[in-house]
Amino acid sequence: MPKLKKYQKKFSHSYAFGIYPTLDLLKNRKGSVLKVLLQEDSVESKGVKEIVEMCKKEGIHYEVNDRLIEKLAIKENTYVVGIFNKYTLELEREKNHIVLVEPRNMGNAGTIIRTMLGFGYKNLALIEPAVDVFDPKVVRSTMGALFRINFEYFQTWEEYIEKYPSRNNYPFLLEGAKEIREIEFKEPISLVFGNEGKGLPDKFKDIGQSVYIQHGKEIDSLNLSIAASIGMWESVRKGE
Repeated sequence: MPKLKKYQKKFSHSYAFGIYPTLDLLKNRKGSVLKVLLQEDSVESKGVKEIVEMCKKEGIHYEVNDRLIEKLAIKENTYVVGIFNKYTLELEREKNHIVLVEPRNMGNAGTIIRTMLGFGYKNLALIEPAVDVFDPKVVRSTMGALFRINFEYFQTWEEYIEKYPSRNNYPFLLEGAKEIREIEFKEPISLVFGNEGKGLPDKFKDIGQSVYIQHGKEIDSLNLSIAASIGMWESVRKGE
């Protein structure tokens, strides 16, 4: 067991704060779980009882330790902490992908991951430099959805496309060639989005079928998580 301190990216472990993220961790990545911490006042709640039963069944150590939770937590009133080893995954080759190019905002990343599950996307490519999906703030904002998707980091777009070729790429740009409602999405889909500050580089205009989302002139652009949600919804709707 590593020495437990507030999270740092260099750690080989991370934390899931809260009952529901910890339940998802136990259900989907139990092999990575090191320990579960419980707050004394929470042990009689339904969710915590379910966590305890799962820990007993899987032989996972759990303990009541208010002081350690207070030391690790990023928010007050944290009743449960799931401590787990970081892990690596690969994407499903024939499934649809979300590709985030240099995403920096943890809240946006978490919202996108949670939204992915709502629209049947379970594969996320992250082109570096990129947000740390194991940061507890990201884990918490996904509400545990992180533990139900596949994600994989790449140094460059070229590295991603070399490993996953023959895909139908749909980069989203303000000056995309077609408005999203004109697009006929064909699987396997890769919806590609740039970061919050500068979007995608111009080279993506010539990659696959570039897309734009029409909006009013009162704003310069849509928030990344909103644009990604619209893209996912439209691709699913067209595929039904």
